[in-house]
Amino acid sequence: MNPHQPRTTSRRQFLKSAATAITLPCVIPASALGANGETPPSERIRLGLIGCGGMGKSNLNNCIRHKDVVVTAACDVYEPRLEVLTEQFKGVCKGFRDYREMLQHKDLDAVIIATPPHWHALQAIAACEAGKDLYLQKPMTLHLAESLAIRNAVKKHNRISQIGTQIHATENYRRVVEYIGSGNLGPIGAVRTFNVMNQGLQGIGTGGNVPVPEGLDWEMWCGPAPLRPYNRRLAEDAYYHSSWMAYSGGWTPGMAPHIIDLPVWALNLGYPTLTCSSGGRFTLRDDGDAYDHHEVLWQYPNLTMTWMSSLTNSYGFDFHGEPKPQRRLGIYFHGVNGTLYANYDMFKIVPEGDAMKDKQTPPKSIPPSPGHEREWLDCIKSRQQPSCSVFYHVKVDVPIVLSLLSLKLGRSIRFDPAAEKIVGDAEASRLAMPEYRAPWKFPQEYAG
Repeated sequence: MNPHQPRTTSRRQFLKSAATAITLPCVIPASALGANGETPPSERIRLGLIGCGGMGKSNLNNCIRHKDVVVTAACDVYEPRLEVLTEQFKGVCKGFRDYREMLQHKDLDAVIIATPPHWHALQAIAACEAGKDLYLQKPMTLHLAESLAIRNAVKKHNRISQIGTQIHATENYRRVVEYIGSGNLGPIGAVRTFNVMNQGLQGIGTGGNVPVPEGLDWEMWCGPAPLRPYNRRLAEDAYYHSSWMAYSGGWTPGMAPHIIDLPVWALNLGYPTLTCSSGGRFTLRDDGDAYDHHEVLWQYPNLTMTWMSSLTNSYGFDFHGEPKPQRRLGIYFHGVNGTLYANYDMFKIVPEGDAMKDKQTPPKSIPPSPGHEREWLDCIKSRQQPSCSVFYHVKVDVPIVLSLLSLKLGRSIRFDPAAEKIVGDAEASRLAMPEYRAPWKFPQEYAG
């Protein structure tokens, strides 16, 4: 099997709507025909999971609550974790240790990809090539070329995609978008965003380099990223992945997709024209190697947006609350008439004097979400892209990956939104294309 280009199979004719006549086998149980309120098998979405950790199982559980979903495949490089899934769906779910083999499974329509971020591009593109719709956990990618390549692969193979930024589905975000859209704040010249916590000097701890546990294919876990000694913390979950650059990009890709999503949505932002980034590993003394502080400024045509990430101080500005270390986050919209600040659960308006005394709260206009995963399932049937498809989320992902590149180079990155290219910096353009560990290869045919 080619390690970087999965075999291409003919695509199964996709699901038809309930109104479409479907030819059924002549002899099947009555329950399979939809008796007792059950969904006939011919109308069920046959779903697979790549990466059977906590977030993947959470996404999967949100899907299987619905009667039109059946779990037919699961893949993980850690056999004990895979066995939990195959046992949970015993008799219908086939287990795989290699995602390429799983994607050739004939009884599979769509996949959830919840592996560490360094795998996302290869697995998402392979899913598109295999004719599978995809729910891809954030961060979408770690490199500019990967971001554009996933978008291009979804377009070329006509797949339905949803990025796992489930906060997008909340009612609070909808109300903020409506308020910003009302124009009550006047022209908005600056947006500030942040995510902070305090891991203490010890960070995630030390001493994690231990023997590889039985049943784990560590070489495959590392995949296209560098092959390093096994560390139990690195392999544990997404919280710990974020302490290693090569496998996560740090905490900015881990949290910014949820947080800068709100201004990108509310202000209909395109790509930034300039990205300036600074930071480093200043304080932590643990097994990881990622920055513990990261500051970013993105320049858009009519405003600037900033990002602040800290792992050693959790001061939260207006969101601080009880004076004890905890994770805090927020978004500020600064307009001529006032400021709106928000987090996941609330928002508040701070007027500039009496500039907003006659402003009315806009009526609700954005319909409630059926649920981030349910929206994706509905779109698999309708063949319409959901709200956080790659075509939308690329506008969230590109600023993030450009900030990582700016941090690595120690200088600003200029970007041409129309051409989707870095401007005037040959080294930055070269580094925007990932170099995968052999034998894995980046599929350059999708890069642009």
